[in-house]
Order: sequence, then structure tokens, then C-alpha cells
Amino acid sequence: MKFNKIIFAATLSLSLLLAACGSNESSTKTKDNGSESNQAAKTEKIAKKIIAGSPLQDGTYTLTEKDFDDKGWKTTFEITVKDGKITESNYNYVNADGKLKSEDKDYEEAMKAKSGVGPAEYIPELNKQLVSAQDASQVEVVSGATHSSENFINYAQQLIQAAQKGDTTPIEIDAQGTLKDGEYSLSEKNLGSTGWKTYIKMTVSGGKITAVDYNFLNKDGKLKTDDEDYEKTMTEKSGTGPQEYIPALSQSLIDKQSAAGVEVVSGATHSSHAFKMYAAQLINAAQKGDTTPIEVDNFVFEEE
Repeated sequence: MKFNKIIFAATLSLSLLLAACGSNESSTKTKDNGSESNQAAKTEKIAKKIIAGSPLQDGTYTLTEKDFDDKGWKTTFEITVKDGKITESNYNYVNADGKLKSEDKDYEEAMKAKSGVGPAEYIPELNKQLVSAQDASQVEVVSGATHSSENFINYAQQLIQAAQKGDTTPIEIDAQGTLKDGEYSLSEKNLGSTGWKTYIKMTVSGGKITAVDYNFLNKDGKLKTDDEDYEKTMTEKSGTGPQEYIPALSQSLIDKQSAAGVEVVSGATHSSHAFKMYAAQLINAAQKGDTTPIEVDNFVFEEE
């Protein structure tokens, strides 16, 4: 799967410019591991001015997975915020012997032979991107490490939410846990640059995701799927509109039972990736059985 670099100041939310929605899958945001110029451009990326969303509070914020996965690894993640900025990002995987995945030469060789990239490359690249962008949603998926990149984006977003509150309580993710029955919800606090904010409600019954209610609201409480003008404009530009991609993403989550398995909708690439990020956070909540509604104090960036 390929993903294009977002070339404008996107909100952290699923609220996005029609231009972003108009990109098709052939132009989805991509990380070209072989391009030194791309890496240089990424390193030099300057975070845009935030016009909505609480600033980050100074401190050290940590997240770890509770159990090792079936290959013997679990994620560790720590960010340092100083003067309101992420100054360090330390994301990696550790095994039972305390060895880091980025230092495992056998793993590096095997993964690189299979996918063209290994942890010695993609782990520092993801850390670098987060410090550069100061925004989880602007971190680009590294080609050949899609699943790890999406996990990184989800976890980075959760750490940023903690940093906005100044809550340094360590976050523990039960990534191997089963889903607990209940109603789980996530909503954005701030209207994005085009006047919309996201909500997702997910129902788990019998340990399975059985229903997903996902949409966008404007200041008047109107649903994006009910906005015929928006539907017409976006469909003409990208070949799909909210009346198509919103139910498609919702159904894909039910069908796949995982955020990673959700299929990107052509013509709604940015919305698809933002949906996957938020769906992953809801799944983490369901693994804990924590039905506390999640409010995301989403960043909105000044446009150029």
C-alpha cells in the first residue's frame, strides 16, 4: 500500500480539505526508503502553527505493551516534551532478554530480505518524523513496515493526548487482549479547517465488533453524509464522497475486526488513515474494557 506525503497543513482529525480527500490510491502517502531527497525533506519539515488544540505540557510520557507478541516482542515508547515541543521520541520493541529489535541483526537481515526495510531503518525514521512533525497524523507510513508504522502512529497519538493533559501516568496497552463487550466512543473536540469534527462509536458484543457508527459533525450538528453539496463536490473531484467512504470504512472495521485490516478507500485516503488511527485507539480501549468516552483535543493547523 502506498501513501502520499500530505502537502498541506492537515488537521490531526479526520476533518480534512477536499483536496486531501480527492487524492486517489495511486497517490496515497508514501515513504520511499531509497530516496535520500525524500528523507532530507522530511527531516526539514517544520511544524505549522496550531490554532486549536491544547499545547503539550512538559514532561516524559511513556507507553508500553503489556505482553509479548507471537514473535517475542513488545513495544516500548517514550516521548519527552520540553518548552511545549516533542524533543525526543524513543520508540522500539524489546524481547524477554531486554534486547531491542533495532539491534537484532538476524531480525534486520530477515525482514530486510523480505520487505526491503528492517527495524534498524524504520524505527529511527518514525522517531525522527514525530519530532519533526510534532503531530502523529503527519507521520508517514514507511514502505515495507506498514503495520509497525500504523501502530507507531496510534501510540504516538495516545502519548500526545496524554501530553496535552500533562498526564505522565504510564500507558499500558493490552495489545494481545481480547475485546470486552461494551460501547466505546471517540470524538474530536475541535472543528477542523473545513468545519467538521469526527466521532466514532463502536459496539462490541460476544468479543466481536458488531456495529460502527462513524461520521463527521459541523457546528450545527449536521452529518457530513447528509451534506449533498459536499457529497457532490467531493465525488466530482475524487470519485467518492462521504456517502460512500464513511459506510465503507465502518463496514471494513466490522469485517476485519482490526484497524490494521481496514482497507483504504480510493479517493478518501487521508480520511481512511485517520479512521484507522482512531479505530486502533478504540480497540485498545476495548481490550481493556474501558468504556470511558475518549475526547481528542485535536490539533488544527494554520493554513499556508
